[in-house]
Amino acid sequence: MAKETGRKMIAQNKKARHDYHILDTYEAGLVLTGTEVKSLRLGRASLVDGFAQLDGGEAWLYNVHIPEYTQGTWTNHAARRKRKMLLHRSEIDKLAQKTQETGNTVVPLALYFKEGRVKVEIALAKGKKEYDKRQTLREKQDRREADRAISAARRRQRA
Repeated sequence: MAKETGRKMIAQNKKARHDYHILDTYEAGLVLTGTEVKSLRLGRASLVDGFAQLDGGEAWLYNVHIPEYTQGTWTNHAARRKRKMLLHRSEIDKLAQKTQETGNTVVPLALYFKEGRVKVEIALAKGKKEYDKRQTLREKQDRREADRAISAARRRQRA
């Protein structure tokens, strides 16, 4: 069987970028069972309620929903179990130090295959206030309107 190359996206947490200021990102491996990997190969997962915690010098991923594998037997996994993340000691220490500060948390941003292995992109993030979310949305709409105006002006020039 040929070895996979590149990056194949499984799931993204778009809501996290809306709800948090992303301070730093990390790539971590995941300790998974066979049926979890098979379910992920079908492209089924949800990161919406997911978060990470550091317990006893280890990083754990909670509330990430990987549905049961349909052809699985008694060896099937629980859909929302906690999963161990594989990070370097220095990264774990840095995250532990930063999460001690008020308002910082660790959230998953993306779940993907890289070189045939499941990886999760996690971010050190700070929660946005309601007015920050409105400001971000307003800036996004302004950018979109400006792009539309520019493209309309270019179309008129060509005609």
